[in-house]
Amino acid sequence: MKSISKGAFLHMEETVSAKSHRMLFLNTLAFTVCFAVWMFNGVMVTFLVDKGVFDWGPVEIGWLLGIPVLTGSIFRLPLGILTDKYGGKWVFASLLLFCAIPMYFLSEANSFLSFAWLSFGYGMAGTGFAVGIAYTSVWYPKKWQGTALGTFGAGNAGAAITTLLAPTILGKLTDNGVAIEQWRTLPKIYAAGLIIMAVIFISFAINKKPSVEVRSMKQMLAPLKSTRVWRFGLYYFLVFGCFVAFSQWLVPYFVNVYGATLVVAGLFASLFSLPSGIIRSLGGWISDKWGARGVMFKVFLWSIILSALLVIPKMELQSPGKGIQASKNGKVTFVSDTLIRVDSKDYPVKKISVKADETNTKKSILPIKDSWQTPVVKEGDEIKKKQLLASGTSRINFAANMWIYAFLVLFIGIVWGVGKAGVYKFIPDYFPNVVGVVGGMVGVIGGLGGFVCPIIFGYLLEWTGLWTSCWMFMLLLSTLCYIWMKRTVRNVILKRAPDIAHDMEHKNGNGNH
Repeated sequence: MKSISKGAFLHMEETVSAKSHRMLFLNTLAFTVCFAVWMFNGVMVTFLVDKGVFDWGPVEIGWLLGIPVLTGSIFRLPLGILTDKYGGKWVFASLLLFCAIPMYFLSEANSFLSFAWLSFGYGMAGTGFAVGIAYTSVWYPKKWQGTALGTFGAGNAGAAITTLLAPTILGKLTDNGVAIEQWRTLPKIYAAGLIIMAVIFISFAINKKPSVEVRSMKQMLAPLKSTRVWRFGLYYFLVFGCFVAFSQWLVPYFVNVYGATLVVAGLFASLFSLPSGIIRSLGGWISDKWGARGVMFKVFLWSIILSALLVIPKMELQSPGKGIQASKNGKVTFVSDTLIRVDSKDYPVKKISVKADETNTKKSILPIKDSWQTPVVKEGDEIKKKQLLASGTSRINFAANMWIYAFLVLFIGIVWGVGKAGVYKFIPDYFPNVVGVVGGMVGVIGGLGGFVCPIIFGYLLEWTGLWTSCWMFMLLLSTLCYIWMKRTVRNVILKRAPDIAHDMEHKNGNGNH
């Protein structure tokens, strides 16, 4: 017991040094490479199917996109444990070298099965997050944890690197599809990048483990019994898992809803991924300065607000409107699309407006209302007072302007980027000596979000017919996270300071206080 206290004391008193910053830089760089590899199939598979190299259907494509995400998620916990036990230098270097092998042999793949198995192998690159979190944490004292881990998490920007650069490289390698078999060079380039990163890591990294005595596997896994771990996991499911899911889902979204080209859709997806990854460092600094709990409350609130705005679909509503009724008995003597005459009385008829034209609504920001009337009588008809002469129709067209939508998506990506740092600020605060284990488990749950969410989105789209149904799910998930966190804080206050909780509750319910 004495040795644990001493180790914990030394850990807390550790100062930030040049070595700390060097290790943060190396960890962030390695994680960026790993994340670029982890998202590799999103570009590679799409390219191969689009060029007709492989005749894969939607189900096969879905599995190939999901397999690396699944692998990188489920193995985060064991890699986090290994990092706590042996230190990050050799675990991270080994991971980079291991992933280079299946990535290289992907250049020889000629079937769905071989592609799937090799994807399962280099999908391990996704575990670089759990390794880097644990390895970065041991180099910084508690007050620096949010900033350090947030900076490390900026390696998420590796997704944008692949989305932006891989299509261009593939175009040059294959001469825009003329020499299509040259696609096989790209996996070799990625494999070389992994090896180079591993060599750099081995050459300049310094191994370090948490300052605690050696524990058994049972002791290391003990924190996973805490509800707090699973709560943090749900938070990360939202801010990270959904980030990964939308990094891929936004491409077909822009193509199907707005008719964007694949290049433009990919650019918008990159604009979502890149800021969300980079802003994570700022999120860590904010979490250090104002506390992770306050930051996460705001993240969930903004996620609720933005999801609610994004739920509104591009749509057209049409319903019965104001018609024309006869003011007295008479005989219809003239009918056109602009006028109805009964005896000597004229009834002007409103024509359909050109504003309802689809070419105009594409540029509109606010909904456009249009109404018109259609004659329901003909010349020679005898009509009575109050009889309907022309039926009315009202139409509201909401174009869900693409640029407004893109801005809201960019904004929610930034909010989630701050949230990713906020969640991992919690972990060293509550579990300082098992950051690898707890961070690994939280990462598993978050990573599974990237695998599960596109499947959920697909089913919701099929059931509702609405592309915005994915944002309905985000609204529900954001609300759940907010409510759970609020109830947890309230329970803590009730337990530690019941008088304060009672006063706060009484004040909220009575305007006299």
